[in-house]
Amino acid sequence: MDSTDHVTPAGWRIDPAAFSWKFSRSSGPGGQHVNTTDSKAELICDLTQAGLPEHIATRVIAKLGEQVRVVASTQRSQLRNRAEAVERLCDLIDAAAKIERARRPTRPGKGAVERRITAKKHTATRKANRSWRADE
Repeated sequence: MDSTDHVTPAGWRIDPAAFSWKFSRSSGPGGQHVNTTDSKAELICDLTQAGLPEHIATRVIAKLGEQVRVVASTQRSQLRNRAEAVERLCDLIDAAAKIERARRPTRPGKGAVERRITAKKHTATRKANRSWRADE
């Protein structure tokens, strides 16, 4: 492809020098054309050389590993499959770079507490009625 940097939707630049490409015959659309061309694109990106900022790179490597493999074979041409593979890689890096917000625990509402207690009482009476008692 070209030697320009690829930019993720979040704005992180990925150096194409970290890319390693493999091409093979695809099983996707294309009819007999598929039997003669190597249109399936496999992109292997070494994230340690991707040129990401240090804090982003450590977070992404922790989630995805040092190398990421993306395969695209849905398009008929190799060029479109390459572009799709790069786009998927950018989406993967963006998703891994996001900081997940910590969950703030909440209290159950008054109605939920009342329903739980009512259900417990109902279950207790049902179980109490199951036992057999001899007439006294």
